[in-house]
Amino acid sequence: MRAAAFYSAAGSLLLTTLATAPATGLPGVPGAVEQRGTAVAASRAAAAGVDFGNCADAQDMPGSMQCGTVSVPLDYAHPGGKQIRLTVSRVRATHKDPRNSKRRVPRQGALVYNPGGPGGDGFYFPLIGLMPEWKRIASAYDLVGYSPRGVGRSAPVSCQDPKHFSKAPSQSPTYPSESYKQERIAQAKAYARGCAQRTGSSLRYYTSLNNARDLDVLRAALGEERLTFMGASYGTYFGALYATLFPSHVRRMVFDSAVNPDPEQIWYRNNLDQSAAFEGRWTDFREWMAEHDKVYGLGDTADAVQGSYDKAAAQLAAEPAGGKVGPAQLQGAFLTAGYYDDYWPHRAQALSAYLKGDPKPLIQQAGPHPEAAAEAENSNAVYTAVECNDASWPTDFKVWDRDNTRLARVAPFETWDNVWMNLPCAYWPAPRQQAVDVRTAPGELPSTLILAAERDAAAPYDGALELHRRLSGSVLVTERDAGTHGIAGGPNRCVNGYLDAYLLEGRLPVRRAACAGHAEPKPGVAE
Repeated sequence: MRAAAFYSAAGSLLLTTLATAPATGLPGVPGAVEQRGTAVAASRAAAAGVDFGNCADAQDMPGSMQCGTVSVPLDYAHPGGKQIRLTVSRVRATHKDPRNSKRRVPRQGALVYNPGGPGGDGFYFPLIGLMPEWKRIASAYDLVGYSPRGVGRSAPVSCQDPKHFSKAPSQSPTYPSESYKQERIAQAKAYARGCAQRTGSSLRYYTSLNNARDLDVLRAALGEERLTFMGASYGTYFGALYATLFPSHVRRMVFDSAVNPDPEQIWYRNNLDQSAAFEGRWTDFREWMAEHDKVYGLGDTADAVQGSYDKAAAQLAAEPAGGKVGPAQLQGAFLTAGYYDDYWPHRAQALSAYLKGDPKPLIQQAGPHPEAAAEAENSNAVYTAVECNDASWPTDFKVWDRDNTRLARVAPFETWDNVWMNLPCAYWPAPRQQAVDVRTAPGELPSTLILAAERDAAAPYDGALELHRRLSGSVLVTERDAGTHGIAGGPNRCVNGYLDAYLLEGRLPVRRAACAGHAEPKPGVAE
């Protein structure tokens, strides 16, 4: 899930063409045609390999990082047709044991990573080997990142002019009026038309199933007989699809902050659950600010802190900070604190300073970044295309209105912004797919590792439990009473111990394990 976006108008001619075009070969359904196409593409990639060399922006990269490309079919039913070139990055295994400088660590292969999204770019992942928490893994594995189809350097897609993608300042009503809803419906329809207009008949091929198939082609291109993969957030979903489609190709898989893969949840109900979970995490953050009222002066109860936040939102609605930050920008900044608690001190300080008459920290943290508009719009376009293509969505706004009006009564913080983020799927021009029943039989898949924080809002904990039930032989490690989204290689040494034991030695607990939550952040002093 991403912060809410405003959508601009676009033409409708191509929308009509796509909406009425017949679906040929049921694209995206995991059938024999696409499976054979994947095998053809993987064989071709294995022969070609990856010609790694200097990265295009080598001046900004450490010398050890290399880049290359891998070709994948746009449509796996026609592997000889149009190709997309995925940009791949790599840092070779260091062979250096950080705990014993005299020991040479043998290479175990490539570790491929996806950060989620949809629309997230894993291109810079190999640089994580410079972090102390990752040095043991970096000693044994080539760290491999890549830009998925449509993202960044991999044939990027777009649904509107990036200059119009993020309008600021803007409103973000917790309880939107009927006129505001109609305005957002029009924007969602325009964004869907823009996706069709700019992407054409290729639009239907941006799917989670094709992301999974691309992953197998990448495996082959890297010369790996079996894949070692780590996916975070959405990366866990198409990683689970990969495990379902290609179980014999799996060596080890880590699912970090698992999305609920139940076909009934993909994606409309997952977003409802997510909005409910963000309310709980927003409460956690407000209680933390209340505990540190002597530092921030925002109130000594969660309700009092809510009052301070509401006061700031009202003031920003009347007069945006620096002409840039309105209520929507405030909400977007505080939404990131729902993902990562290390943002808490900075966000609390900015809110405190603003209410005391200094808007600069809030403008710095919440203000728009025009230089990043193209990247943000590309990411949003891929997110929208993949989620809308993956499964059926309600096509009548009355359903969205009913469900989210009811939810907003108990979970107002994120509910409606989540609606506006996903509403283009109600008016989507490309054919819909049927969500896959992710599931593996006993003995079909090697043991896999699932990592989850109990209070994760972006990927609620029920998703990890569901994935654990569906992947036979999987092991679930839970970080108790914590809510950071993405816990691998973070501050929790217990979690990292399980991760290292699995990736480096293949060792796992019997079925489940738990780690105490990492310490909450310490407050900073508001200036």
